[in-house]
Amino acid sequence: MSKGEIDALTAEFFGAFDNRGGKTADVARIRRLVLPGGVIVKTGPPQLTVYTVEEFIEPRQKLLNDGRLVGFSEWETSERTDIAGDIASRFGEYRKSGVLDGEPFEGRGTKTIQFVRTPDGWRIAAFSWYDQP
Repeated sequence: MSKGEIDALTAEFFGAFDNRGGKTADVARIRRLVLPGGVIVKTGPPQLTVYTVEEFIEPRQKLLNDGRLVGFSEWETSERTDIAGDIASRFGEYRKSGVLDGEPFEGRGTKTIQFVRTPDGWRIAAFSWYDQP
């Protein structure tokens, strides 16, 4: 049942950024989904950026809840998940859309997520993403 648990965790992760229909994005749930020492990496452009969990959450919480980015969601369009015992790796394509500063936009990219099984269930140990230009 591990794949189903990882699928659910991944869906919950993507859902943390959803503020469609005027709802408040629950970016703070990332603290529960990602291990406290988790590593988060955004590849360029313009540059490679490495975040702690808190460094990742704070600006996204503000952006998604201050009215600048509305009607936002992102979702997986395809994925491949490999599981070996208590570790798993997922490589997936995603799409996103929303309205930023009054301008509608759409985008897509690739995310890779590393999972570990903990006594409390599967958690994200690290994730990286690449937004296609």
